[in-house]
Amino acid sequence: MANARALDKRRKSVRNIRKITRTMELIATARFKKAMDRATAATAYTGRITQVVSDLAQAGLQVSHPLLEARESKENALLLVLTANRGLCGGYNGSIVRLAIPHLTNLRNEYGRVALEVSGKRGINALGFRGLEADESYLHFEDQPKFVEVEEIADRYLEDFASGRLDRLDVVYTRFVSISRQVATVETLLPIGSLDGTDDDPKAKPGDAAKDAGGAAGDGDSMYEFLPSAESILEEVVPASFRVKLFKCFLDAAVSEQIARMVAMKSATENAGEMIKQLSMTYNRARQSQITGEIMEIIGGVEALG
Repeated sequence: MANARALDKRRKSVRNIRKITRTMELIATARFKKAMDRATAATAYTGRITQVVSDLAQAGLQVSHPLLEARESKENALLLVLTANRGLCGGYNGSIVRLAIPHLTNLRNEYGRVALEVSGKRGINALGFRGLEADESYLHFEDQPKFVEVEEIADRYLEDFASGRLDRLDVVYTRFVSISRQVATVETLLPIGSLDGTDDDPKAKPGDAAKDAGGAAGDGDSMYEFLPSAESILEEVVPASFRVKLFKCFLDAAVSEQIARMVAMKSATENAGEMIKQLSMTYNRARQSQITGEIMEIIGGVEALG
């Protein structure tokens, strides 16, 4: 039978750990609510600006934009990996790293040069351990990424893409679908792709946006009046759409991290509770056995004196 004092000491240690995990669970829950509000607002804005761009495409106009055109060049690609600065969030970081490594290999087989940029200390360390050093690393993005900080990175990507120094941009992150579902995914942000709106909604069909707005797709009658021109409007809307999409990737990653940490800490708290119950039962048995032994020793001593 284990020593009762050692069991009691271990039980106290587990209780202290349970207090810590419970506190971390509450903190993650509070941060999750704030992050989810921001992600939900960004989702609505992203969907709306994508709808505007789609409506412009369905207005019967012969317009184009460099960010929408597929690149034949296979010279330069960039992979951005979004992970967390801290651990204790279950398999959140591991799932992203496992998805990023084979995708990076495929890009290197397809493109001449592939740059790797990583956000989050955990991702930097995990990829570095596997011999994949990041060309650029970011450690300042926490649970509330700021649009100004993401916009600075987005503008650099836009400049490189427009000048021909970048042919493709992929982002590996955890997409927030719902509270019960977050999916590690790879998304190509540059080139943006078609303006018909089918990229964001796989169920959408070309022409649906214009029909919903009261017009028939392809009839040549624009339901918009452009001032000064459709080209000048696209010049502003398309880059803005890219910036918002990249910002939404950071927001989705932030809210998914907090959900993963919340679930992990809740599980740890429950496991600690079960462990305390088991230790308490073992402690009670050990204490009972110890008391019984002491009583038997007293009885034996009394009989010896008698």
